[in-house]
Amino acid sequence: MEDKKKYMVTISFEIDENHKPLVQEHRTYISTLINQEVIDHYAVSLESRRMWITLNAESKEAVDEYLSGSPLFKYWIYEIDELYVLDGLTYRLPHVQLN
Repeated sequence: MEDKKKYMVTISFEIDENHKPLVQEHRTYISTLINQEVIDHYAVSLESRRMWITLNAESKEAVDEYLSGSPLFKYWIYEIDELYVLDGLTYRLPHVQLN
């Protein structure tokens, strides 16, 4: 089995009344992928109408399959980039605090 790689997805979207009924179903789907450790990070900006998702997958095709599971998928324009390095506080060991 092929090792999973990290991918960053940048999504542009528009919001209208047709999207609102789909948002809760979308959030449930995203939460499921987070719980399955497919998604590491999920961020949304209403100001710029963009989303950023960091995923673990075998290939870009697999990322496409995960994205297509969202009820909002047909409203997105997106790019998938394989990451070489992803680092941050959440990838570090917690600080030890002595009592």
